[in-house]
Amino acid sequence: MPELPEMQALAERLHAAVAGAELEQVQALSFSALRTVVPDPTALRGVAVEAVGRRGKFLVWAFANRMRLLIHLSQGGRVDLEEPPRASRPRNGVVRLVVAGGPAVLVKEFGTERKAGWWVLAEDDEGPLTRLGPDADTDDFAAFVRTSTDNRRVHTILRDQRTVAGMGRGYTDDALHRAGLSPYASLASLDTEHRERLVVAIQAVLAAGLAVERRRRGGLPTKVGDHWIVHRRAGEPCPACGEVLRRVSYDSYEVTYCPSCQTGGKVLADRRLSRLLK
Repeated sequence: MPELPEMQALAERLHAAVAGAELEQVQALSFSALRTVVPDPTALRGVAVEAVGRRGKFLVWAFANRMRLLIHLSQGGRVDLEEPPRASRPRNGVVRLVVAGGPAVLVKEFGTERKAGWWVLAEDDEGPLTRLGPDADTDDFAAFVRTSTDNRRVHTILRDQRTVAGMGRGYTDDALHRAGLSPYASLASLDTEHRERLVVAIQAVLAAGLAVERRRRGGLPTKVGDHWIVHRRAGEPCPACGEVLRRVSYDSYEVTYCPSCQTGGKVLADRRLSRLLK
């Protein structure tokens, strides 16, 4: 799933491509993907795009009439820039936004979950943004890490968009590895030193990811996260110590970690494997 660095860099590229142009067409390519009924998307036709930004994992299009359009790519959503715009209706299409004199922005989705979506919001309507915590790269979230008594696992907290917006499994695995923390550690159990290491690690992995993502051109390709340090690299040597990276598998995701760097040499129980052995 695209996370904060991927979405921030994508928002910057889209802003450069469409800001200042009028939106000529809004083509809904998947009926279920539009999550709002009012305002009607046609209210955006002929209105200038003032900016394309990001909040959490959402792209936020701001228009001159004070309306906004949100896009969330979920797990399998991706973006193409079409120059010139096409008229075809791709089978995996979600929505196509065509601006005057510029490219079309095609949102498409791969896989079977079909969770990518878009929202058209009236002025002062925050829509799904109201449920988001502070962005992971902000001082507000750093303050939360330093002071919170939340007893949940840090890995769980960092993936909970209501607590912190923008991170997912990839940058969470990498941040915990960089901080030398077990994916099973609770935030409440961490002392001041470990909390500060976590804040620094989160900021570092997000900044490094954003620097890589800013080298891309165009939309967002199918393959993302190819620069993660430990995530999805179970079985490979740890880049810090050489120990074999391990994973803990759940029904829909897995956590990658280094026993030597993060858990004092302890191999964490793999719940999926445990069920298979029963």
